[in-house]
Amino acid sequence: MDSMLPLVAYGRLPLGAPFTAAQALHHGVTRTQLYRLTREGVLRRVFRGVYVDAATEDDLLLRARALSLVVPPTAVVTDECAAWLRGVDLVARGDHVIPPPLSIVQPLERTRVRKPGADGGRRLLLPRDVEHLHGVRATTALRTGLDLARTRSRARGIAALDAMLRTRDFTREEMLREVGRFKGFRGVVRLRTLAPLADWRAESPAESVMRLLWLDAGLPPPVLQIPVTDDDGWEAYRLDLGLPEIRYAAEYDGLAWHSSPAQRVRDRRRRAWLRDERGWIIDVVGADEVFRHPGRAVEMFRAGVAHAERRLRRTA
Repeated sequence: MDSMLPLVAYGRLPLGAPFTAAQALHHGVTRTQLYRLTREGVLRRVFRGVYVDAATEDDLLLRARALSLVVPPTAVVTDECAAWLRGVDLVARGDHVIPPPLSIVQPLERTRVRKPGADGGRRLLLPRDVEHLHGVRATTALRTGLDLARTRSRARGIAALDAMLRTRDFTREEMLREVGRFKGFRGVVRLRTLAPLADWRAESPAESVMRLLWLDAGLPPPVLQIPVTDDDGWEAYRLDLGLPEIRYAAEYDGLAWHSSPAQRVRDRRRRAWLRDERGWIIDVVGADEVFRHPGRAVEMFRAGVAHAERRLRRTA
């Protein structure tokens, strides 16, 4: 059958529901045809060996149904995959959400999952660490954030803690109390350092990392999501982070939201108004400074704060 035909032409393949490569083969669709359908945009690969009609909306129920096809009933979804299951995309790139690696663990008394494309292991989990999400067993938002903060880099760890706090499934106080139980665990020193810095107001992983670099620069803790009002007292704009008392702020420009010509024009007008009408000094950082050359961001923040303080002294 010609792979250029829409999925409906394949008759027995499900529309709007995920399916495995084995199920597709049972209906007469080979792996070669699956590859071509995916390449041509008819199918979307959810995980290795799991596909869905590309027209199907990506929602939490779909994600859970896809996971249920490859996760054994005794296993628990963990880490970035557990975040993804609850709608938190910690490994998104550009404009497209890329599903994270399939991370699943078994209780200590069971054999770890050995499945192509899956990061299987065993982990000590208490009953309160696990919940059911649309029929899939996964670590709670709290346990997911704590595990990622322990086992990932500082940048990825603070982004995970911020994002999990943003779910509002637990409080900052609950998180700090739970840190103590990980004494002796791998990465506990990093966890103890990062947990007090977590803040749900960061709206993206990039903003979380930018805040961490700001603190690494030895600067006073920044205010997040700073509102700037117009002449009538209405909020006109909001700045990612900064020090309102000296009117200095830093903002992150990601390719996903700031790359179109129209958006760049709006950004220039917005920042010109903030500078000319409200007296703000604003530094803009991108992925290069935040993720690849963080030292540049650190020096930019230090220089920006120093410049704003000098200006304040001159006008005092």
